[in-house]
Amino acid sequence: MNTHEQEHGYVISQAGGFFTGLLAGCLIGAGTMLLLAPQSGKKTRAKIQHEGMELRDRVTETVEDAVAQTRDKADQVTSLVHKQAEALQQRGQDALDEQMDVVSDVVEAEKTAVRNISKN
Repeated sequence: MNTHEQEHGYVISQAGGFFTGLLAGCLIGAGTMLLLAPQSGKKTRAKIQHEGMELRDRVTETVEDAVAQTRDKADQVTSLVHKQAEALQQRGQDALDEQMDVVSDVVEAEKTAVRNISKN
């Protein structure tokens, strides 16, 4: 189970690193665009607004994809843990049944021995 927690932590840390890089790239790109803009302020602001909306849409799509991938991975891990828990429960039940059979045999043998002693 510890391995699954590590995998989940790895996925989250990868997503965090991705979003940090994405945000840094956006800020650097916006700053560069402002410094190198050969247009008037009005046109530049309109262009920044338009590109900002496009960037927002792309970031939203990327975030939605990352969330979907994270959910899929979480579902896979949950399913695996559930299957392993069921297998472990079955093994425990099998061991219990086996021990109950052994105890039953011992009890029957003791009853038989007591009957034999009583008859003598």
